[in-house]
Amino acid sequence: MRLIFSYLKNYKVMAIMAPLFKLMEVIFELLVPKFVAQIINVGINGDAGWQYILVRCIILVVFGIVGYAVGVVAQWFAAKAAVGVAKDLRADMFRRIEALSYADLDKAGTSTLINRITNDVNQIQTGVNMILRLFLRSPIVVLGAMIMAFTVSWKAGVLFAVVICVLFAVVFAIMFVTMPMYKKVQGNMDGVTLATRETLAGSRVIRAFCKEEEEIENYNGKVDRLAKSQKHVGRISALLNPLTYVIINLGIIALIYTGVLQFRSGELLQGDIVELYNYMSQILIELIKVANLVMIITKSLASSSRVQAVLDMKPSLKHAFAATGGTAEEGAAAGAPAAVAAVPAPVEGAPFVSFKNVCMKYSEGAECAISDISFDAERGQTIGVIGGTGSGKTTLINLIPHFYDATEGEVAIDGVNVNAYPDEKLRELCGIVPQKAVLFRGTLRENMQWGDDKATDEDIYKALETAQAMDVVRAKEKGLDEPVEQMGKNFSGGQRQRLTIARALVKKPEILILDDSASALDYATDANLRKALKDLSFKPLVFIVSQRASSVRNADKIIVLDGGKAVGIGTHDELVKSCDVYKEICLAQYGMEGGAV
Repeated sequence: MRLIFSYLKNYKVMAIMAPLFKLMEVIFELLVPKFVAQIINVGINGDAGWQYILVRCIILVVFGIVGYAVGVVAQWFAAKAAVGVAKDLRADMFRRIEALSYADLDKAGTSTLINRITNDVNQIQTGVNMILRLFLRSPIVVLGAMIMAFTVSWKAGVLFAVVICVLFAVVFAIMFVTMPMYKKVQGNMDGVTLATRETLAGSRVIRAFCKEEEEIENYNGKVDRLAKSQKHVGRISALLNPLTYVIINLGIIALIYTGVLQFRSGELLQGDIVELYNYMSQILIELIKVANLVMIITKSLASSSRVQAVLDMKPSLKHAFAATGGTAEEGAAAGAPAAVAAVPAPVEGAPFVSFKNVCMKYSEGAECAISDISFDAERGQTIGVIGGTGSGKTTLINLIPHFYDATEGEVAIDGVNVNAYPDEKLRELCGIVPQKAVLFRGTLRENMQWGDDKATDEDIYKALETAQAMDVVRAKEKGLDEPVEQMGKNFSGGQRQRLTIARALVKKPEILILDDSASALDYATDANLRKALKDLSFKPLVFIVSQRASSVRNADKIIVLDGGKAVGIGTHDELVKSCDVYKEICLAQYGMEGGAV
């Protein structure tokens, strides 16, 4: 609840105006039974005449019109505040998620985060809307009806008080029982979202292996668990309405019985009994609303705790900013401001990029993905990283832009630990082409300008030529204005790879990381790409990660990984003679010791 109130502070006026207008609506509603009683007691049973009745009827119509108008205004304020809270929550959650490290995202799970930023925020939005509309209105109607009942008869007022206390006891008991159950429902929803995402993303593989029935069975199992949890909490929540009706109807029976006795003794008039009955009916209507409101609030509170858990996540990446006096152990700076975290001065004579006895684990207790890695690299060099699947190639190069923390040892740029760089400044040095080539919805030009938003068409064409992607653009009718569908699905795998390489080159980075980014290219295109990279005017340090020996053959230094360890570091000719793992790769791929020609 504190989370909701903290975001409502930005919409104080709307959050105050909505209940105030609802309060005005309540006042008009509470006066209606009193005027009805006057019509019966004075107008019908008395001798006031039809004029008295007509005036009272006109007043009731005015009450209805004004009440409707203020109710609409109240709902407008409530809706505007609720939408604003949801907007701010989503913005802050997205900002928090973007600040998380790769390790944090791996731990949290993409599907869970998607569910929380969509479904859970929707629940909170609905809760805020209903709270502002009904949270004050319903209790005030109930309390006001009881007070009005006391003005008619103290005996009736006591009866109202007893009924209301019993009703609130039932409502809050069910609320406390169902709240943890709704959290479980949302957890099961995460499982369904994850299963849906995995199935849709891997639909081709599923069909290729004829696993449709197994996946359907697995998915149905998760849906069944969700349905069972929803039914379980639904059965308990469903008790609210019947219990409310039973208690209110018993109260009405008791009210009519005592009212008749008081009428016979002359304590009450007929209109007074009708007035009391109307107040009891108002309480019934409001408590039905309260019953629904309780279920909505319970869901909102469950969702609120899940959203709060995301907002409380601290980025696990360690930082040691010299300007702040921070240490690596104090890490998780959650994006310390660039103005505070100064770019450290390079160490004179230090290698441009160096690994010193680096080990890295993805989680505590896990085995090292890479261990005891040491090497140096200078500007203008090409460093090849080769090894079998799961040997740690991607893990190694992900440490350079500080996507993960090294568990042991040090990764340094210009002699300074990468932890000491603000992440934004560090990644400005790097042009990264990941294993999975991803393009974003928009145009080719917009995608290319991700590397440099001020890049001209000439800059883009130069990068495309180097990346061997000019033919892709020429083949498109609109050239750089060609639309790109989500994830670049209107381009082939090889075209996406070349375009993502061009996007990184537009940036003119000091460090260019190609993580198996030529796997979909034919050997001739791959060779032309490597030759073009050698001729770049800005001479970056290039890391080429590949399983092809031909892709790294001409590198200045080749790092051979096996089981997370560097089993060989050197040139192609040196490794063919000294490294059995590299020799086996060359023999397996080319059938001769000399490797690729």
